[in-house]
Amino acid sequence: MRESDLYYLEKEEPVKSCLLFLRQHILNFDKDITEAWKYRMPFFCYKGKMFCYLWVHKKNGLPYIGIVEGGKINHPALIQEDRARMKILLISPNADLPLDTINTILKTALSFYK
Repeated sequence: MRESDLYYLEKEEPVKSCLLFLRQHILNFDKDITEAWKYRMPFFCYKGKMFCYLWVHKKNGLPYIGIVEGGKINHPALIQEDRARMKILLISPNADLPLDTINTILKTALSFYK
């Protein structure tokens, strides 16, 4: 089993299901997005360039999508915190996923790679 698979399986519900859905959603978002294991976390690359990653916030336990070029995106749902380049999109695993927001942010982030 790959390290990336273990990462998801070790999580507790409902975070596990949320992350697994986000993983598949990101991979299906564009045919040129691939999965990689970098910095001991699941990353997604667009044509080999780091695009985004999935992680769980240490303080609040919420899963999130980290957007590598997030600093270039002005969207009210994205949070900078102490990151210089990246921003994150927190996801509540107990609510309906904000797919319109996720898709808008992913589409905007992809525009920096095309």
